[in-house]
Amino acid sequence: MSYQKYGIRPQLVERVKLKMKNPVIKDRMRLLLGNVTKYDLQDRSKVKKLVKSAASILSEQLTDTQEDQIITFILAQKIDPNNTFHLLKLWSMFR
Repeated sequence: MSYQKYGIRPQLVERVKLKMKNPVIKDRMRLLLGNVTKYDLQDRSKVKKLVKSAASILSEQLTDTQEDQIITFILAQKIDPNNTFHLLKLWSMFR
């Protein structure tokens, strides 16, 4: 899986996937990410703020290293949230 190349542990991903099944958490994440643009997702400071907010919503304590790995991964993906192909690619990565 490509996220592992960035040092992101599968255990963290599995915990997050499990927590995202909770409708309350899912709605809070949807509110957090609802208006995010591709430009936001290429701005390191905005991505860092989003990662910190998401970790708080998910009650995940991230180390500085984990946080940096996730930020680097997000920036490298060049995600456009309005591009269906990008979203499908991400979906398949975390299935």
